[in-house]
Amino acid sequence: MKIIDTIYDLRVALREERADGRSIGFVPTMGFLHAGHESLMKESLADNDVTVVSIFVNPLQFSEGEDLGSYPVNAQGDQRLCELAGVDYLFTPNIGEMYRSVVATSVSVAGVSMLLEGRSRPTHFTGVATVVAKLFSIVGPCSAYFGAKDWQQVAVVRRMTEDLSLPVAVVDCPIVREVDGLALSSRNIYLSDDERSQAPTLHHALLAGAVLVESGETDPLVVEAAIEGVIASAPLALLDYVAAVQADTLTVDGPLHGDIRLLVAARFGRARLIDNHGCRNVGA
Repeated sequence: MKIIDTIYDLRVALREERADGRSIGFVPTMGFLHAGHESLMKESLADNDVTVVSIFVNPLQFSEGEDLGSYPVNAQGDQRLCELAGVDYLFTPNIGEMYRSVVATSVSVAGVSMLLEGRSRPTHFTGVATVVAKLFSIVGPCSAYFGAKDWQQVAVVRRMTEDLSLPVAVVDCPIVREVDGLALSSRNIYLSDDERSQAPTLHHALLAGAVLVESGETDPLVVEAAIEGVIASAPLALLDYVAAVQADTLTVDGPLHGDIRLLVAARFGRARLIDNHGCRNVGA
């Protein structure tokens, strides 16, 4: 595995790979890698000749008061995981390499980025879209792999990629979970023992909502109330939002139909956790 920390060197290396006819897979991350990230790498390695992983904690997607300064870092562990997985290139730029001191250009995706997470974190998806657009420009034509845990992020990146005609295939990969159902996240490290024991309630609540949808329930308010009822059994959970929406638009335009996405966000102490589950209304 080759570790590269400049945009120029990565572009040169990937230009040579393409000249030799090799396909490129790309896994963008913010580091503190876990088995969920590893699953994305494995998908890329299976689909492509060359796999690139980037590690960059993007300051643009953190609002004031969020955990940028304390975001977990494990550079040696990340490098080891990438090496063991068989990654070809690890791209580790610093902030000065990625951004000038004042960033004058940003990418904003209307509609899908304004909902759910966008309401709770108004600047978040502009930061995400800006850094992903920049990374796609650096890496060039590729298939890019994202975890479905951040379902809204996938929707934002996919729409941006389509709107800007970027030569990138956006691939969403299944959520990786602990045995008890908790979705893997770098922020799980913030959980106390008591919070950790209650955090899987989010997944259990989504499954309860999915049972209703798959049994024919089409009223999103009924489904959301059922999810909230299960989460209420976890006293340490401070609920941010619950949503039962169409999977592609993240909106509701009437009764639930076809492919549905159930989404939730809640705080457990310092940790703000998100989760989601896909299901389908059997009557649609």
